[in-house]
Amino acid sequence: MRFTNFLAGLTLLLFTVACEDVDPNYQEAAHNPEFYHRSVKQLTDVIVHDIFSPPVASRIYVYAAVAGYQAMVNDNPEYQSLEGQLTELKDVPKPEAGQEYCYPLASVAAYLTVGKALIFSEDKMDEFRTQIMDEFKALKMPKAVFERSVAYGDAVGQHILQWSKGDKYAQTRTFPKYSISDDPATWQPTPPDYMDGIEPHWNEIRTLVLDSAQQFIPPPPTPFNTDKNSQFYKETMEVYNALKEGDHEERMAIAKFWDCNPYVSHHTGHVMFATKKITPGGHWIGITAIACRKAGADFSKCTQAYALTSIALFDAFISCWDEKYRSNLIRPETVINRYIDEDWLPALQTPPFPEYTSGHSVISRAAATALTSIFGDNFAYHDNVEEEFGLNPRDFNSFLEASSEAAISRMYGGIHYRPAIDNGVAQGEKVGKYVVANVHMQGQ
Repeated sequence: MRFTNFLAGLTLLLFTVACEDVDPNYQEAAHNPEFYHRSVKQLTDVIVHDIFSPPVASRIYVYAAVAGYQAMVNDNPEYQSLEGQLTELKDVPKPEAGQEYCYPLASVAAYLTVGKALIFSEDKMDEFRTQIMDEFKALKMPKAVFERSVAYGDAVGQHILQWSKGDKYAQTRTFPKYSISDDPATWQPTPPDYMDGIEPHWNEIRTLVLDSAQQFIPPPPTPFNTDKNSQFYKETMEVYNALKEGDHEERMAIAKFWDCNPYVSHHTGHVMFATKKITPGGHWIGITAIACRKAGADFSKCTQAYALTSIALFDAFISCWDEKYRSNLIRPETVINRYIDEDWLPALQTPPFPEYTSGHSVISRAAATALTSIFGDNFAYHDNVEEEFGLNPRDFNSFLEASSEAAISRMYGGIHYRPAIDNGVAQGEKVGKYVVANVHMQGQ
């Protein structure tokens, strides 16, 4: 009787497998990198919706990207795990030997698992995950492979989330706010909202590749001095006159293109409304997508590009914010309104944190350095990342050229002095080169 039941069960199993609608080409179809690009874009859209600050956004991007890469790394022996290369990252779950996986599916699952956990609008991530999982199912892979791959991706994602908890982010949420000083040289909250200084303790966050937030400390800023013959006054006047000299329209276009302020408030009488935009890091994540598509990068290469760029951005923000709250320099808007022209307004809304060094200058050069290591110098591309925010696309001959324009845009926008830009670029290049030299993935 038992033998008869066994034969019946075996027959049923064989019949079920034989009748399962499987496309023999499902692995090839699943390796379409658009599955990953769309997942990254979904996370960007939610980051914009939830209004995360630039440093916090970089944290969301990097942990999601590391998870996506780590779930994919087993698909190709040419790629190396980031275990032992990123601070305290170890013991990432491995796939079960002898079992078949769809690694692109696992990679997307890992990316979305982490992304959902680090944002607020979880429903938006859930809706997207359901949709993209249905698309993977439509590729007609064996049910066991689908379930095994999703489970593996989720396990990697959960491991990365556990690792992320050691970066001191949660602790910094309880640290005291920025304290305003009476020293006229120090940063003061700026109009129209006079917001508190954002992330004054970001240098406490664990770096991933740098040995510390202080590894690449830039030279100090020009000493504050309102004497008209002083260097600081001359630098202030350069900002004041930035849009009066050269091609006004072109400079204004550059300033707006690289604004990347996630929250800009508008005040008209008693009416106030806000516009949401992409962060500086988000812009470079968008550029990463453009580069991958233009280069025809396969799925593995795409996960590598997003991961390396995100790592460079993350450490660059920590390095930059360390200097911001050490030098604590006053913004041009405050200086000009107090000592030169009380009615002057910058072209861009001044961000709520100290001036030196320029965040966009630092992180843009770091990201550009990472991307150059993957796609090469003189990689011309059409940047339409800001098009959905009503800005015309711009063309660049290289990532480094774009990062230089992003840097100078801050002076055109009236929010940074020249040293913050020049020294910020140098700082970002040091961070980027160090990341590239010490993170070994594949082909850089």
